[in-house]
Amino acid sequence: MRYIMIFIAIIASSLVAFSLFGPKFPPIGPLTPVPIPADNPQTQAKIDFGKQLYFDPRLSGNNKISCATCHLPSLGFSNGQPFAKGGPDLTDEGGRNTPTVYNTAYNKFQFWDGRAATLEEQALGPVQNPVEMHEDLNKLVAELSAIPEYVRQSKEIFGTEITSEVIAKAIAAFERTIISTNCSFDKYMKGDKTAMSESAIRGMKLFNKKARCIVCHNGPNFTDDKFHNLGLPSLDPNKPPDVGRYAVTKNEADMGAFKTPTLRSVVETAPYLRNGFMRTLMEVIEFYDQGGGRDPNKDKEMKRLNLTQQEKQDLEEFMKALTGEPLNITPPALP
Repeated sequence: MRYIMIFIAIIASSLVAFSLFGPKFPPIGPLTPVPIPADNPQTQAKIDFGKQLYFDPRLSGNNKISCATCHLPSLGFSNGQPFAKGGPDLTDEGGRNTPTVYNTAYNKFQFWDGRAATLEEQALGPVQNPVEMHEDLNKLVAELSAIPEYVRQSKEIFGTEITSEVIAKAIAAFERTIISTNCSFDKYMKGDKTAMSESAIRGMKLFNKKARCIVCHNGPNFTDDKFHNLGLPSLDPNKPPDVGRYAVTKNEADMGAFKTPTLRSVVETAPYLRNGFMRTLMEVIEFYDQGGGRDPNKDKEMKRLNLTQQEKQDLEEFMKALTGEPLNITPPALP
């Protein structure tokens, strides 16, 4: 009988601990080194080549849209708008908010629906998309092959003429340098206890516990690299709802689910969420505090938080403390 009582006490204490602290998630903390694929090692020459291509509007069908047109360094490598406009006449509007390039080097999946597995694969997606850069890859290779400086770089760096693979690998190499790091939070975690304000420190504790942000925004890059349905309302009732990850997996559980974005330098990347529905971080916090939207497929982790106004402000201050050091990337001279 005594052993039974001890066993019950152990189970009870475990349940109490679980209810107080919740399940374990990868801890937030400073970033690890950028992962580099074996078939595309980094070199400065390759990065410089990729930077030129990233800023070159000749990658688009109308020679007016570059990667940097929608992923501007001055706007957190996004574009500051709910949606981007592209296509042959720059009038076609995409259906999703432009994601930041910050820290995409760490992503296990690219795009909001995760349809690309690598930066190399992602790099060519917008080029071919009819509502984005609207270019044919064969035409693009021919156009860039008519530029002697690009041909020289391709041969010296990759040992080959310009190909779509060369373009993708060069752009990916540059994008792997777009890293948000050494923010106030990183400095705090490395021992500088003055790096964050008292409000931000309280916000960090809320992030890990009551606000439950860590459920999805965990690990050094503040993302679980998974897909969730937040119950976001449709902005246009006349259009069919965006099925998100379901379009890739055809799994009903993924209906309306989208990738968890990094929170690093999040203050720079407004507007927020996959449809650019919210202009400020406080709007996003209010949305989560209410338990998200009303979609019947909404993630079960979306629950009311009942945060006080001070707690919301503290949480906002913590997210501001995730702003990395400026990268100071300027457009290069193009050949």
